[in-house]
Amino acid sequence: MQVTEKRYYTPEEYLALEEAAEYKSEYLDGEIIPMAGGTVNHNRITLNFSAALNFAFKQQDYEVFMSNMRLWMPQKRIYTYPDVIIVAGKPRYYNNRTDIITSPLLIVEVLSKSTKGYDREDKFEAYRAIATFQEYLLIDQTRIRVEQYSKTANKRWSFQEYDEEDEKVSLTSVPFEISLQDLYNKVQFEVVDSQGS
Repeated sequence: MQVTEKRYYTPEEYLALEEAAEYKSEYLDGEIIPMAGGTVNHNRITLNFSAALNFAFKQQDYEVFMSNMRLWMPQKRIYTYPDVIIVAGKPRYYNNRTDIITSPLLIVEVLSKSTKGYDREDKFEAYRAIATFQEYLLIDQTRIRVEQYSKTANKRWSFQEYDEEDEKVSLTSVPFEISLQDLYNKVQFEVVDSQGS
């Protein structure tokens, strides 16, 4: 059995590779982790949420960014591509690179089967190291379910869960709410075969 040595990259090497890559990867303290491809449901949820936010913030001092915007967390040496980022005022960019944000107010992740554990645990822990970060939404793409974490004080977060189609998610860090019906507009959940195994 042959053992291959794991290669570690500097943040600069990662950025150089990422600029030439055909597919996005995240960076985790020296490791480059390829991102899974998105699903139709993932895309619909991200678009529904971003479009509603963008419309609501037309006359307000917030900006909405979607999954092509990279987030840098220098304290943890992590680069990620959150599904949605809200920034208050002007975004702060890393080294004047307008493709890397360092000042998120709210982060949204649409959960997939392969990443939901990472999004809930390690990624959320890393996000909490960001001084501007105040709110985190995890949106399930396989059923109606949204988890909302809101910062109430230093190292204190409140939790709210939404799982009824007639409920509305009210954000705490920005003046915005969206019904689950609008958030999940055109999302089609897989039908479970009750006669199978």
